[in-house]
Amino acid sequence: MKIAVLGGGNGSLAAAADLTKDGHEVRLWRRNATEIDAFNGRGKTLTIKDHTGLTRVTLAAATSDIGAAVKDTDLIVCPTPATAQADIALALAPHLRDGQVVFLPPGSFGAWIMARIIREAGNTADVTFAEAGTLPYLTRIHEVDTIAITTRATRLPTGVFPTRNTAHAMAVLRSAYRSVEDCGDALSGALMNAGPIIHPPLIVMNAGPIEHFDHWDIHNEGTQASVRRVTTRLDGERMALREALGYGAPHFPLADHYQTGGDEWMYGNMAHDKLVDSGDWREDLDLTTHRYMREDVAIGLAFLVSVADWAQVPVPTATGLLAVASAICDTDFRAGGRTLGALGLDDLSREQMRAMLTDGL
Repeated sequence: MKIAVLGGGNGSLAAAADLTKDGHEVRLWRRNATEIDAFNGRGKTLTIKDHTGLTRVTLAAATSDIGAAVKDTDLIVCPTPATAQADIALALAPHLRDGQVVFLPPGSFGAWIMARIIREAGNTADVTFAEAGTLPYLTRIHEVDTIAITTRATRLPTGVFPTRNTAHAMAVLRSAYRSVEDCGDALSGALMNAGPIIHPPLIVMNAGPIEHFDHWDIHNEGTQASVRRVTTRLDGERMALREALGYGAPHFPLADHYQTGGDEWMYGNMAHDKLVDSGDWREDLDLTTHRYMREDVAIGLAFLVSVADWAQVPVPTATGLLAVASAICDTDFRAGGRTLGALGLDDLSREQMRAMLTDGL
C-alpha cells in the first residue's frame, strides 16, 4: 500500500521505518527541507533497533513537499504532536482526495479539528480521519537515522470521523496496522487517549525533581505508589465519562499497562517494565514546555475536562490537575487549551453531537 508518513519525531520515523519493513511504499514528509536533503543524501535509509537486533530499510521517498508525499496514497499517518495538527491540516488541504484516510495516533479530537480546517479551506473531498488511543510504538530516536522501538502496540482502539466511513477506514488502517480496533466515533477515540491520563500526574507530581535534576525518569523513580493512586483515580473519571456518554467497554484501563497479568493493554503486558528497562525515558525535561505539559495537559486534559463539563459528569481529579498545571505554567489551560467551548461545540446537544460525528461536517 502507498503510505505517507508526516513528521520527523520519534513516532513518525518509527512509523516510516516499520511500515517500510512491512513491505509498504512509504513516503516521508518533513517540513525542514535541509533535514530532508541531508536524509536523502544518506540514501533515505533508517535503522530499526528492536528485540530482534538491527534492521536497515530504505524509504521509497522523502520530501518537504507535502503534496508530493500524499499524492495517490491510500493512508496518511500523522503521529505528530497535537500542537502541530492545525498547521498540517492547512498544508494538506489542497492535496487530499476522496477515499484517503488520515490516521492520528493519538489525536485528542484532532480528527474533527483537521477535518474542519480542511473543509474551511475549500476541500470537500470525502476524506476519513481516525485517531487511536496511543502511538503504535514505544520508541525513541537514538543516533542519526536509528530508531529504537521498545515495543509495538498489540491493540489500538481507534475512533473514526465521520463514522459513516468506518468500514472503509478500518479496511485501510488494518492493511498497515493489524492491531487497530474499532472503538466508535472520534470522541470515543479521543477519550481513549492514554497520554492525558498517564502524563499529567507524572509531570505535575514530579515538578520538583524535574526542575532540580538534569535528568529524571518519570516512568521509573517518578512513578511511585502515590502517583499511581492519582493516575488510577483520573483514569476512573475518564472511564465514567465514557460510560455516561454511552461508550461501552473495553475502556482499556491504564492499570492494565502497569500489571504483568490481567487484560491485555494497548502495548500488551509488561510494557511498562520494558519502557523502564530501556532507559530511553531518562531525559532532560523542561517542565513548562515539554509535550507532556503542552500536549497532554493543555490539549488532552483540558479537552477531557471540557467534555465532562458539557456532559455534566464530575471529574474532580482531572479538574484539580488541570488547575495545578495551569499554576505551574502561570497560565489558564481551562480557558486557553483545547476545549469544546474553544471549538464552538459546547452548545450542541448529545443528539446533535452524535449526528455530527456520524455524518461529518
